[in-house]
Amino acid sequence: MPAMTGKRGLTCSKRRCFESELSHRFMLLIIKNTEAVTPQSSGVRDILIAAEKIAHIEDHIELPLSLAETIDGTGLIAVPGFIDGHVHITGGGGEGGFHTRTPELLVSDAVRGGITTIVGCLGTDGTTRSLAGLLAKARGLEAEGISTFICSGSYGVPLQTITGSIEKDLILIDKVIGVGEIALSDHRSSQPSIDEISRIAAEARRGGMLAGKSGVVNVHLGDGPRGLQFLERIIAETEIPSSQFLPTHINRNRKLFESAVGFAQRGGYVDFTTSTVPHFLDDGEIKCSTALRQMLESGVNVNQISFSSDGQGSMPDFDASGMLKGLTVGRVTSLWEEVRDAVLIEKIPLETALRVITLNPAKLLHLRRKGEIRPGYDADIVLLKKDSLTIDSVISRGKVLMRHGDLLAKGTFE
Repeated sequence: MPAMTGKRGLTCSKRRCFESELSHRFMLLIIKNTEAVTPQSSGVRDILIAAEKIAHIEDHIELPLSLAETIDGTGLIAVPGFIDGHVHITGGGGEGGFHTRTPELLVSDAVRGGITTIVGCLGTDGTTRSLAGLLAKARGLEAEGISTFICSGSYGVPLQTITGSIEKDLILIDKVIGVGEIALSDHRSSQPSIDEISRIAAEARRGGMLAGKSGVVNVHLGDGPRGLQFLERIIAETEIPSSQFLPTHINRNRKLFESAVGFAQRGGYVDFTTSTVPHFLDDGEIKCSTALRQMLESGVNVNQISFSSDGQGSMPDFDASGMLKGLTVGRVTSLWEEVRDAVLIEKIPLETALRVITLNPAKLLHLRRKGEIRPGYDADIVLLKKDSLTIDSVISRGKVLMRHGDLLAKGTFE
């Protein structure tokens, strides 16, 4: 009996093989009947993913089962994958000696937190934690499924770089997109002058422009009384715009937060740190979700605000003399926890709260094709349970890394 022939003369068996090969080659995936928040609400839609990109978003998409894997998005909300712009991916800490060095980031922690894009940085320790190691770790995490970038430098000034200059790092190394974190108003900083910070920002700006990158300078702000004064003076006395800086940890105390409100109202960007512990909040730190509501109520445009986790960084507790009393490790999973609290507790609309970990950092850091669910963009999608806003599934560059809370792609050492 002759083999049955499908369309265009292919036998059914050959067509199935062809469709299977096509599906494998292009990694076709459809998320059906999901409430898409892109981060603007766009109703119940079907999303087609081809290879690592979002191909189509339509009311209804139908393909043969053999051509595409299908995820039923009924009862789920599809949002852009989260961007964490400040993570100590090689670990941090060490302020209390070698035994207080914090561990490296595991890719599974990022995936559980819905994070599909990470910017790695060094902190206090720029000696035993190197930029070469940071770059290698970033490449390793990317091989395990998430997108990664890094910053050149660390707390100390003069800055350590990979190539010998900030400008060359930005131009010649694909993963270097900015500088930092540089410490100001902190007893652990190298106490740089305003002129030194100005020169760093100028070189980062020039290198960023030539490389088509942001060149943003990530500035760690401590509890010191100077707060944002250095940045305010540089912006007032030079041609360097406020957009060249991203001051972080600005929710660490009320005085710093209030000065950051004015900084953001004048067009500057500000970054809240989501990792915390109860006694920090008792001592005056402002919970991120609460800080977001208060800043919005002060008239700050949400586009000026981002959240980052400070994941794997140390959260040291010092006494009045600067001696370490204790140390906690930052968690990348705190990023979504704080945005979720902003929606459920502070009653901020999901479309607004989402921006601080999706569209805003994507634009600030010049991460093109990130931060939105739209055709042509990277297929970074998080599926949330509609009733609880807990994370159900995570898709990074078109690959499903977590489904129904279960990790499908674990790291090499897990």
